[in-house]
Amino acid sequence: MFGKAPDRTQEVQAAQQDIDFKKFKYQIELDTTLGKIVLDLFPNVAPGHCKNIIGLTKIGYYNGLVFHRVIKGFMIQGGCPVGSGTGGPGYTIKAEFNATPHEAGVLSMARTNDPNSAGSQFFICLGKQAFLDRQYTAFGKTVDDASYAVVQAIGNVATGGDDRPKTPVAIKTATVRTTPV
Repeated sequence: MFGKAPDRTQEVQAAQQDIDFKKFKYQIELDTTLGKIVLDLFPNVAPGHCKNIIGLTKIGYYNGLVFHRVIKGFMIQGGCPVGSGTGGPGYTIKAEFNATPHEAGVLSMARTNDPNSAGSQFFICLGKQAFLDRQYTAFGKTVDDASYAVVQAIGNVATGGDDRPKTPVAIKTATVRTTPV
């Protein structure tokens, strides 16, 4: 499990009560300091992960958090409440490995060596990363070229030796978009 944090389980579960994947399509919009990233969610392959990110987004969990790890040509990672890669929401969720390939723009969940240790940290792939397939839970993807261009812009920022951006890139706000199916 990532670092000790206040347990947000009850807040997240309350925010998840009205989620209905049969009636609605869900997207997550990350309004970052470098532009907007809109992500389609894939509840058909990872419903637990989709519910988790929707619940966290609804309670404002991601607002103000930074992309703490950026590796050019690999991925951008965010969702750590302490900004170091060691924090989480105080709970973990079970892995939902699936056949979705880790390719450019794919949203996946970060974890420790324990497959069932994901919480709030996510990453978005920069290019194809086949070695991650069926090892990490892929559960969404950028909706269009404009969203992926923002992911690429974040992926190209200057970083220090710890893969941390030298100039912080933050998620100003994260929101859930809902559309009837």
